Amino acid sequence: MTHIVTGIVAHVDAGKTTLSEALLYRAGARAQLGRVDNGDAFLDPDDLEKRRGITIFSHQASLQYHDLNLTMLDTPGHVDFAAQTEQVLSVLDYAILVVSATDGIQGYTRTLWRLLQRYQVPTFIFINKLDVAGTTAQPIIDQLQAELSPGCLAFNPTGDEATLPAAVVEDVAMQDDDVLAAYLETGKLADTTVQQMIRERKVFPCYVGSALKVAGVDAFLAGLAHWTTPQTYPQDFGAQVFKISHTAKHERLTWVRVTGGELRPKDLVLGEQKANQLRVYNGEKFTAEPVIKAGDVCAIPGLVATFPGQGLGQAAYAATPAMQPVLTYTLDPQAEDLHACLTALRELEDEDPQLHVSWSSQLQELRVQIMGDVQLEILEQILVDRFHLTVGFDAGSILYRETITQAVEGVGHFEPLRHYAEVHVLIQPQPRGSGLSFAADCSLEVLGKNWQHQVLTNLQAKTQLGVLVGAPLTDVKLTLVTGRASIVHSVGGDFREATWRAVRQGLMIAKTAQHCQLLEPWYRFRLEVGQNQLGRAMSDIQRLHGSFETPDSTPSATGLVTLTGVAPVSELQGYSQEVRAYTHGQGQLECLIDGYRPCHNAVDVITEQAYDPVADLPNTPDSVFCAHGAGYPVKWDQVPDAAHVPYAYTPAELAALA
Repeated sequence: MTHIVTGIVAHVDAGKTTLSEALLYRAGARAQLGRVDNGDAFLDPDDLEKRRGITIFSHQASLQYHDLNLTMLDTPGHVDFAAQTEQVLSVLDYAILVVSATDGIQGYTRTLWRLLQRYQVPTFIFINKLDVAGTTAQPIIDQLQAELSPGCLAFNPTGDEATLPAAVVEDVAMQDDDVLAAYLETGKLADTTVQQMIRERKVFPCYVGSALKVAGVDAFLAGLAHWTTPQTYPQDFGAQVFKISHTAKHERLTWVRVTGGELRPKDLVLGEQKANQLRVYNGEKFTAEPVIKAGDVCAIPGLVATFPGQGLGQAAYAATPAMQPVLTYTLDPQAEDLHACLTALRELEDEDPQLHVSWSSQLQELRVQIMGDVQLEILEQILVDRFHLTVGFDAGSILYRETITQAVEGVGHFEPLRHYAEVHVLIQPQPRGSGLSFAADCSLEVLGKNWQHQVLTNLQAKTQLGVLVGAPLTDVKLTLVTGRASIVHSVGGDFREATWRAVRQGLMIAKTAQHCQLLEPWYRFRLEVGQNQLGRAMSDIQRLHGSFETPDSTPSATGLVTLTGVAPVSELQGYSQEVRAYTHGQGQLECLIDGYRPCHNAVDVITEQAYDPVADLPNTPDSVFCAHGAGYPVKWDQVPDAAHVPYAYTPAELAALA
């Protein structure tokens, strides 16, 4: 049988879980059709999911249809849980994107499309809710082609056909010049060619129907069976971790997709850790399997130090998640024990590393990073349900980032008595949204391979902070360019100290030259208001330091007009309440994170936070030199004159690099 792993993704309320239920039902995997509103959906088994009526956690189910063995990974639909959805994407063969015929392409649909493109996941589209009066498929297909890809083509325009309609064959061929040339010459288009175009994300088969009425589901299953193709895998063992979860008894599970070879109980998977049991889940139940072959998914109990995105064996690590939280909240323990709260949050952070739980012993504060209000509500409820902790959180604050606008070479020197290391790091600005990258451009004759490895490892060993407000550094490339070790006195810890000091010293130089920049998160918004309220809305967005595209003043069927644009998260927080007030409950504001941009009020933020980078001793920019048998501190601005190794770049060369 052809084994395919697919994930079902969608904007909230598009009918994603309902489609999953219909697929399981029509394939014979369930005797009756589960429903979200009845609380008996197979892939929403958690009590919290049943109460909220939304998918919060990703779940696994399996079905067989003819020669297709399909593993389905259901994912959360709310934007606040996008990080959990993103974890799943890196292990998929194909994705199923559900679009509601009543709502069309929503803001989060576009975000999901960008993520699918980022992970290069071939995608099938199911246009749902065509049982609603007045809905038709063609306007949605036109929108998909205009906004997502011209390769979004109707493979079953009536909902009945399982094979490719003749009228669509030429449209498929037109998505590739070589395929089109061959089609015009022969008049034929082989199924294998279409399958390859789907896998290469040139064609996105669209199916239509109603998951609730199980209409079009058979054709969709037949399409998945016919148009998907299995991957080939290497013989050496590899697996990628895509999820960490805990059972009701707090048993830790590591969920993996085997990407090469096979996995058996007692096999070593990470260091000296063995896979003592291999569980294949179907909903809440599992079977213990004697072997997991390449392409299959399983959960391994008992492993430690695993995390989503981790590669095991020969598997590479997944890309750094694109969906990052932009708000930070301080926990109010109320009457609860702080240590118990920290233990609980650490377990939840284990499942979702984007929580970034931090504890300040000085302030006696626990902080978490959150995507939005819905995630915060769910977090509070999980703490009650799973850990019996009733807590609150403060109003939240913005998570800033820092970058630089011109290249700089930083120097760190660490030479207390009987220790020695000097490191020079080139810090270069990179495109917005690229995060941090690391490299070495240093001769092995200057600095040995082991020491270079130490530098690169230590650059990634902790969060590198900027010097404006102490926010994490982003959108820069850190390159080891030169340095020096002592044959007698250098040890690994010396290079850790020198490396971290080099980054901070370079940032201090950049700050003095006004080449440091504070970044803040921005929303991309979609605002629907009455036509007579459009002027008020446009004025508000300008007041909130945002910008908007020229609105289409033609009212929709609901009588509302739409304004789209971008604005700082800090300014747009709370604006939804204003919208509801001045539109008398008719207006709607939808916000999606649109990455980081230069802070609109950087001077005010920097002044208010009053961060002193020199006083931040764990992140000091100063160096330590040695004279007369004793080490002594040297201030960051005096390091260039004291450095033992000549700079790799002149000021003119650094300016040219920018």
